[in-house]
Amino acid sequence: MTRRAFVAGIGALLAAPLAARAQDWPMHAVRIVVPYSVGIGPDVVARAVAEALSARWRQPVIVDNKPGASGIVAFGEVRRTPADGHTLFLADTATLAVNPLLHATLPYDPQRDLVPVSLLFRATFLLWTGGANRLRTLADLLDEARRAPERVSYASLGNGHASHVAVESFARAAGLRLLHVPFKDTGTLLTAVAAGEVDFTAIGMNTVAGLAARGKLRALAVAARQRLPEHPAIPTLAEAGGPPLEMHPWAALVAVAGTPAPVLDQLQRDLADALQSPAVKARAEQAGFELTPSTPQALRERVASDVALYRPLVEEGRVARF
Repeated sequence: MTRRAFVAGIGALLAAPLAARAQDWPMHAVRIVVPYSVGIGPDVVARAVAEALSARWRQPVIVDNKPGASGIVAFGEVRRTPADGHTLFLADTATLAVNPLLHATLPYDPQRDLVPVSLLFRATFLLWTGGANRLRTLADLLDEARRAPERVSYASLGNGHASHVAVESFARAAGLRLLHVPFKDTGTLLTAVAAGEVDFTAIGMNTVAGLAARGKLRALAVAARQRLPEHPAIPTLAEAGGPPLEMHPWAALVAVAGTPAPVLDQLQRDLADALQSPAVKARAEQAGFELTPSTPQALRERVASDVALYRPLVEEGRVARF
């Protein structure tokens, strides 16, 4: 046997277990850890995706909800599971881009401990004020905020949350200093904005549709390049006199670093098919999300872009570092 044939034979033997593993995968139930509460938008889409994948794989795909702490505790647990593709994580802007900027120490390193699979979906934020608020338009908000720094207040779901960094990105682009008022849950946040206790917030249309329909909340602008087709009367930020900023909080699926490449390839292909399912599309639309399947490289680029966008917020003290 020649040296080349010997080396080729050894390579084939080493590759065989990985090929078999990919062919047989998943060998048992797959768990998707979701750092959100049951019933809210990201959880709804995750469950729709899980159902589609379960039907394809003929294995249970279990959604395991572990909300709180911006996903830090949940992902800290995921990274300690075997790198075999049977535990996946629903990551987002906070997990992959914001938390590493805000925390001196984390129980995970996104670059070291995970491997990207695909973007899943994105939402679009709008700026909302109370129906009876003195700020009737975005121009009113900009004028008052420039005249009296830190007088205009906004509500978010906490330091580093997507709603927080989105508004501070808007404030930085517009040259504003605003008063940040954090809340622990969406219900109390919306109640405060509707009552005029806080001037405005950034949140998706589906979350506030009922309050908006009753006139309790009023949309000032949509943070996107184009108006929402379903709500053409709401101007974009740029059309309303603000900076041409987009606010698209997103979610993605990641696996534990070290997961075999053949398994990741199959997972990416099967996930792309699942996201084309009419049932998954319908559930996503009902939750107010746009499905955004992608390559792993596109997910890496999305994270890098967000890190570049949000790093100045931390460096300038707009978002507190822990």
